[in-house]
Order: sequence, then structure tokens, then C-alpha cells
Amino acid sequence: MTHVVLESCIRCKYTDCVDVCPVDCFREGPNMLVIDPDECIDCAVCIPECPVNAILPEEDVPNDQLQFIKLNAELTKNWPSITKRKAPPPDADDWKDVKDKLDKLVR
Repeated sequence: MTHVVLESCIRCKYTDCVDVCPVDCFREGPNMLVIDPDECIDCAVCIPECPVNAILPEEDVPNDQLQFIKLNAELTKNWPSITKRKAPPPDADDWKDVKDKLDKLVR
């Protein structure tokens, strides 16, 4: 199993999780992070670091977020690795509680 970044990361892209990852499995897109399922070692240290609760073990992904399992695996192939924390987008706090943001994802 792996961990999955869910919809709540879209337009927030807080990178607190990146700093604690021991295997550098995070990939950075224009407005979201994803986890490379082939690199993730299931250590779970990233989960409590995410301020928007966007990371879950694959087996705990809610039914309405299941598409993000496939999406993480797909997007990780084209997005570069991120290994250092960066400042979030200036409007991240405006987006952290917004639901149904999949249409805002920039690939």
C-alpha cells in the first residue's frame, strides 16, 4: 500500500509533508502535490504534517476520493520531485476549506 494526496491539496499545496518524507516520494504540480506510489514506503510521517488533511493511506481513501489513487500514480510520471518545503500559494488559505476542487487541478 501507499499513501495518497487527495483533493484538499488542490490550490493549497502546502509543502510541510515534503520536509519529513524520508524517501522523497512527493512530486510537485502547478497547484497540487502527489505521492509516487512506487517510492512511498508507507511510513505515514507525512500525514500529521498536512494542514489540510490531504494525505491518507490508500486503504482509507473515502469513496468520493478514490479517483485520486489513480491520479497520484498518473501525475507522478510527469511531475518533478520536490524535496524541500516551499511557501504555499498566496491564496492557499482561501482554498483550504473549499470542496469539489478537482476542476481546479492544473496538470
